[in-house]
Parts: sequence; C-alpha cells; structure tokens
Amino acid sequence: MLTYEQYRQRVVDAVPRLSAETVDVTDPSALLGRVIAAPVRTAVPLPGFTNSAMDGYAVRAADIAAAAKNAPVTLPVAGDIPAGDTRSLSLEPGSAWRIMTGAPLPDGADTVVQVELTDAGTEQVQIRAAQPEGTAVRRVGEDVVTGDEVLATGTLLHPRHVPVLASAGVQQVSAIRRPRIAIVSTGDELVPVGATPGHGQVVDSNGPMLAALVQEGGFELADTRRVGDTGEQVRAVLTELAAGVDLIVTTGGVSAGAFEPLKLAFEDSDEQFEFVKVSMQPGKPQGFGMLGSTPVFALPGNPVSSLVSFLIFVAPAARKMAGRSPALPTATARVGETWQSPPGRTQFARVVYDDEGRVVRPIGEQGSHVLGGLAGSQALAIVPGDTTEVAVGETVSVIPLDGLA
Repeated sequence: MLTYEQYRQRVVDAVPRLSAETVDVTDPSALLGRVIAAPVRTAVPLPGFTNSAMDGYAVRAADIAAAAKNAPVTLPVAGDIPAGDTRSLSLEPGSAWRIMTGAPLPDGADTVVQVELTDAGTEQVQIRAAQPEGTAVRRVGEDVVTGDEVLATGTLLHPRHVPVLASAGVQQVSAIRRPRIAIVSTGDELVPVGATPGHGQVVDSNGPMLAALVQEGGFELADTRRVGDTGEQVRAVLTELAAGVDLIVTTGGVSAGAFEPLKLAFEDSDEQFEFVKVSMQPGKPQGFGMLGSTPVFALPGNPVSSLVSFLIFVAPAARKMAGRSPALPTATARVGETWQSPPGRTQFARVVYDDEGRVVRPIGEQGSHVLGGLAGSQALAIVPGDTTEVAVGETVSVIPLDGLA
C-alpha cells in the first residue's frame, strides 16, 4: 500500500496550476484569497505628497533651533492645515502653521513640532524644544516611487494588501483563477437533505459537507450532483461536468465490492484512472484519474473518510491549482489522554483541545462510519503507522479543523 504522503504527492504532482485572469481591486469577493500571477507595481509615489506624521506645527527647523523648555521660541500662527486640505500654502520664515496628521506640508516648512512640545496656541505658539530638520515629516515617495514593486508574484492576497493596491493607484491585478470544483455523490441509496429516508436509504450528507469544504478552502463550488450506482450513469455525469469545471470530487463507489460505480465507470476506458489502497485510517480506498484535462478525485463514501480524504488529498491539490502552497496546515499539541492506533496505518484521529488549546484527547469512536463526535472535533491528530498507542505527555502533529481546509 502507498503511504498517505506518497499518494498525496502523486495527486498533487498530477494536477496543473490554473491560468491567470484580471481581477478588479475593488471587488473583495473576487480578490481575497487569490495568488498574484505577475508583479504589481505602483502607478504613483507613496506618499503622494509631503505631509505631517503627527498633529503639531509646521516650521523651519532653523527658526526653533534655540527653543528650550525654560526658554521657548514664540512664533505667529499663520492658520490651520487640516487633513485633506488642497490649498497650495507657503510658510514664511519666522512663522508656523498649525497642522494635522496627514495634512500636506506647506512649502518652506521642513519640520513638524508635535503639539505636546508646545502651548497649543492658535494665534501664536510657544515652542519648548528644538527639533532637527525632517522631524515628523513624511516625504513624497519615501515609501515607494512610481514603478516600484509593491506585491511580488506569488503573493496570497489578504485584506492587508488592499490598501497597498488602492493607494498605489492599481485598479486591476493578474491573479491565478480559483479552481471550479464539482461534487458528485454516488449511490442509489441516497436521498437529499430534508427527505425522510426509507428502508435501506440514507441522507446524502457527503455532498453538502464536501461543498462546504470547497467553499471554506477558498475554491469555487461549480456544481453538486447525485447519481445512481451504474457505471454508465456515473460516466455520463462526470463527462458532462468535466467540460466545464477544473476539478471533480466524487464520493462512494471506490471500495472492493461488486457494485462500485466509479470502478465500473472506468474499468474499460482509455482514461488514466487508478484505484489504490492507502495505509491510513480513515480513508484507505482512494481513486484518482483524468477526464481529458480535468482531475477527478474518487473518495470513499463513509462521511469521516470523505472529510479526511478531502483535507489530506483534494485540498492540497486544489491549492496548487490556485497557485497556493499544497502543504498541510499542521500544528503540534501535547497528548492528554491515551488512545490506541491501528498498526501499519497512519491514523487521522478526531481530537479536541483542552481549555488552553494545548492538550488533545480523542473524541468519539474513530471508525470511518462513526459520526458521533465529528461535529465536536477540533483537529485531526496524525499518528504514524508504527505507533500503536498514543501516550499521555507525547507530542503529536495536528491538522486544525477550523478554517483550514
């Protein structure tokens, strides 16, 4: 059997990075979580004009060189310059302008004296400390000059990047497309959420769960479908979807039974599909292939197996397609309660933290079909295949389950 690391690397290597498209900087829903595909350069200098870094008085440093606490220099105040003032103003030698943070510095001024070093006068001001030239002055272009690179290729866009783009005069950027992902649940026994299942039927919980994982991961949910158990039905739906999406995720129909629709759909086809066993719990049976240029992930049907498989295999591949890092988002935690792990298989145990968020313990039974405890779990603890008992006090790697698909 393959290890989960081997299989994960195999599927990540098989998927392509998507092409870039132009994105409007003013549309946060389209911008955030995307990866820059080309360097972004400023169209204007930053700051765009010389301005004050604080509330105070704009002066010439030479005029206050002798100022001291016990021997203040008194200057007449020419007026006020608020932030947003668009006037072209000048400072006469031997005078001052009262100025606010971010307001444009008048011509001739080279220093701002903070208001705390003055008597805060409005018609004349007593300045009680000398200040070197350039104090509290933001010079035009001191941050960046026109043409400077403000965001490098590969930058993952977050809210903190938005003011940089807006201030730099950038209206559009080139960003890698988010993969459009379709979800397909297989099985004649499935009924939609809200329906009452009859004898032998179950509610399709995997479809909504996988759809939620797609959206939480920052990808685009393109379609959701349910199909029956025949290979012809499955192949027809997947072929239709492959023409309009970037990635397909199916659930169910990959085990070793006699009626496995994913296997039946591609057993005699020319497509490169592979069904393997991975030494992990849950999620042992896995399938992957290409329908034309569209990757298809065939996940097992048990809900917990499907969730874990998405996080370990699908999400990293989709992140690569979007230009992001495929690395698993892991942290470490100390074990607070002993539990058993199956020999020879990496266990992804559902765990919770203590009140301080540092100690983990298992929650619920760890079988792939067991939903008890799933909603309360906060992370997946990764237990190596050569470990059969996870002991109190040990340290384990964990994959957080909150916002890290």
